[in-house]
Amino acid sequence: MTTVHTEPSTERIPGRAWTVRIVGHGRTSASVTCSTAACRMPARSDDLAALRAFAARHAAAHAKAATVRPNAWCHCGSQRCGAHPDTKTHCAGAVLLILRHDPVMRRVWSVEEVCETCAPLIPNATVLARAERPRRTPDRPTTQAPTAPARPVVAGGFSSPAAPGADGAGPVRRSRRSSQRSQPRRSGQGR
Repeated sequence: MTTVHTEPSTERIPGRAWTVRIVGHGRTSASVTCSTAACRMPARSDDLAALRAFAARHAAAHAKAATVRPNAWCHCGSQRCGAHPDTKTHCAGAVLLILRHDPVMRRVWSVEEVCETCAPLIPNATVLARAERPRRTPDRPTTQAPTAPARPVVAGGFSSPAAPGADGAGPVRRSRRSSQRSQPRRSGQGR
């Protein structure tokens, strides 16, 4: 019998990228290519508007089918951050899935797994998804420790001390400092 390991791997893996491109053939026709060889592309056509619409839908389909992997390296960083050469940074943060498309050129769509540090530096990039943080599951069931009676809460998140006799316990213990302050100082005693 074979068992399947369902927990996500913590080993870093290369960030993925898909590129959909319109390639011109002379002045009258063009075709669409995809970096994934298994994708079926339409035939060469002279209807550039239809090819652009297909390319945009195809890139969106890659983005929709992709699950952002939390242990992926930044694809931008693996390319020596060539997408933002004027701003140098160190790759860090959560993994994001972005779509890059220059509205002026209108010929290339890229869907990439990048880090949250590089994403805002890449021109014409739109964040599509963020990797889910891995859920920590305990290796063994934990038992709950008995809890102490609730104390009144004071603003700022600190618990207030219990009033004497409020919970049936003995007198409230005071710190040394407060007891030293209440006693008169003796001459010659320094701090």
